[in-house]
Amino acid sequence: MKKYVICFLTAALFSSVFMACNQSSDSSAPEETISTSEDIVHEAPETSPVAANGDVDATNAAQNIDFEPANSAESGQAYLAIVDGQWWVQYWGSAEKDGYMLAYNAGIADIQGDGSYTVSVTADTKGCRYDVTGDPDEPYTPEGLSFLSVMIPDGETLYPNAVITIDSIKVDGNELELSAKNYTCSDDGKETRANIYNTYVTAPATDARSPEGALYDAEGNALEICDEYSAQIVDPEAFATWTTVEVNFTITGTGNSAPAENSSEETAAPEA
Repeated sequence: MKKYVICFLTAALFSSVFMACNQSSDSSAPEETISTSEDIVHEAPETSPVAANGDVDATNAAQNIDFEPANSAESGQAYLAIVDGQWWVQYWGSAEKDGYMLAYNAGIADIQGDGSYTVSVTADTKGCRYDVTGDPDEPYTPEGLSFLSVMIPDGETLYPNAVITIDSIKVDGNELELSAKNYTCSDDGKETRANIYNTYVTAPATDARSPEGALYDAEGNALEICDEYSAQIVDPEAFATWTTVEVNFTITGTGNSAPAENSSEETAAPEA
């Protein structure tokens, strides 16, 4: 019951407020609406490993389960932000707040310069199953997709000219066809992002940048190439049910070249 109440409240909140590089449908003069993931409050089940921090009873309930590492993205590291179709199972780069269920074994990429990287999430963990169902061994499969994006905390400060190019997206090992080109922007002037599926965006952001350059001229008018870019570059039907999502991307414009041996970090799907 708790799950569905929280799910309902979260969905209601997001009907009016959502983190996005949100724009008007008029691409020649888009209007940007700013909100962040910090506007959302997510509550951990009392017995989850996350809630167990500082809670003796919760710690005792969870201490006999060998949970996978719950990963958080630090400044300058990339992560895969994702929200399922129910606004329930999600990940916002933190193991402690704003959607923690997919933090377990989340693939984080340490951006060391221009190069290729991989970020990922998986629901095939004891931690995710326990947080969602209360049983680390009870099967659970997320359904649907509400949001998907590659994010870099403090990316606009550390790499103000960086451009993220999505190279491939795999759902449970199956590579998806990309329907458009992605662009790079920021929602809050701090965190760099590359939207993959964001229905709250109707036109690329005015600060959008791409391997071809800016998408708008100095007066804010959309250039011809702007039509080739979108905040929705995948078919959501490919996420009808999913367990592991992996995104490979290339970043340029950081001002450095990543060491070849460190340019890609990938987290394999864990054993159940």
